[in-house]
Amino acid sequence: MIEIIVINKDVTEAAVREKYRRITLRLIEKNILVTTMESCTSGLIASLLTDTEGSSAIIKGAYVTYSNEAKIKNGVPAEIINTFGVYSKETALAMAKASKESYQADIGIGVTGSFGNIDPNNHDSVPGEVYFAIADDLEAEAYHCLIPPQISRLNYKLFMADLIGDKLLERI
Repeated sequence: MIEIIVINKDVTEAAVREKYRRITLRLIEKNILVTTMESCTSGLIASLLTDTEGSSAIIKGAYVTYSNEAKIKNGVPAEIINTFGVYSKETALAMAKASKESYQADIGIGVTGSFGNIDPNNHDSVPGEVYFAIADDLEAEAYHCLIPPQISRLNYKLFMADLIGDKLLERI
């Protein structure tokens, strides 16, 4: 697992959207299929990927799995969540792999974590702690991030999208 040291930087929506435009164009150019299974980002990564014309060539679908039950229903083994917790590198990896397999994509991305509050349904909730994973045919890598307080839920999501976008660009 890779720790990401997060500096409280300004992340603008316009900059994140531009980054994902570049990502999507590169994925189209390289004919790389991608999918996501997202919890705390609520589908924002998939949404950003599909904001560029032609994105249907690289993304066939994605999952928003906000509850544990939704994660399990869509391929995350219950044993992973029960053993390691829903907010863990193991769950993020299982999310990335399950979505990749389900859509027969080249890359799967999984995101799980808590932003500014404690999740009353999961004892392993730590505000600002997020795990994400990127899985391709060669490797699956998990990342652990501590996100500084943000002014809104959208800002938390954009902050995470920016970090994930950076790691995705390194891969493609």
